[in-house]
Amino acid sequence: MTLKRHRGLTEQAATAAVDQASCMLRLPTIRAQFPDPAEAAARDHMSYSGFLAELLMAERDDRARRRSERRIKATQFPRKKPLRAFDFEANPNIDATVIHTLATCEWVKKPLPLCLIGDSGTGNPHLHIALGTEVAMAGFRLRYTLATRHSPPNWSTNWSKPRTRRS
Repeated sequence: MTLKRHRGLTEQAATAAVDQASCMLRLPTIRAQFPDPAEAAARDHMSYSGFLAELLMAERDDRARRRSERRIKATQFPRKKPLRAFDFEANPNIDATVIHTLATCEWVKKPLPLCLIGDSGTGNPHLHIALGTEVAMAGFRLRYTLATRHSPPNWSTNWSKPRTRRS
């Protein structure tokens, strides 16, 4: 494939062309970040392919981050409760190693069920939300619900496999 070259573009015209093209192609990260990496590439004498790779990786990473944020929002958690904020010293009966192993999401990939049961005040909702957040960040879709809101069979959390694109 040969590219049609537009010779004689000024820097301002090239920047405007990149802005317009990234808008049309729906590349918001490239559109927002283009001037800074372009200046850095010129300053560091980066190759064209290296510069393009940096831009595309930034777009990919930002899309993955936004996708993860959308999955977490879709779970309808009542509040944010990250795993790093859980105080394992407050309840010595909870094994931090087990919880961190669960946070790897291997049990979801197999798929195995998970049920956390404990007395009031032991941090069950915090652990449910924290582990659910880890599951969503790993690419799985889920919905947070309470057993008291539903009658069987819809009382458990619904896990599903991550979506993959077909070529």
